[in-house]
Amino acid sequence: MSRKMVKKIFVVDDDEMMAMALEDHLTRNTLHEIHVFTTGEECIKNLRMQPDIIILDYNLNSVEKEAANGMAILEAIKKLNRDIPVILFSSQDAYSVALQSINRGATQYVIKDESAFDNIVAICNA
Repeated sequence: MSRKMVKKIFVVDDDEMMAMALEDHLTRNTLHEIHVFTTGEECIKNLRMQPDIIILDYNLNSVEKEAANGMAILEAIKKLNRDIPVILFSSQDAYSVALQSINRGATQYVIKDESAFDNIVAICNA
């Protein structure tokens, strides 16, 4: 692997198994510093750490029923810092959901499928 700038990456997903799997994949395939949060609210509280990229799940309320969804967290992140690239990570494969997320400030929209982790690695290493 070529020497590239180490990035601070936030993974925000309430599915702990998915978050751990993505963290493991990123750790094995990049040199980046990975931080995992199970709610968007935790992510917002930690923006002072100045992440270089945020990977944000679309649905974020399966563990904490009052947790904000990914779109609300995306909007909150963009209000606080428009410059942080946000990858919306979702099982929603509807074009309208992807378009809505891009229109609200997401840099990329990645569907949770068999190539999702590799796609995220490529984006993070770019």
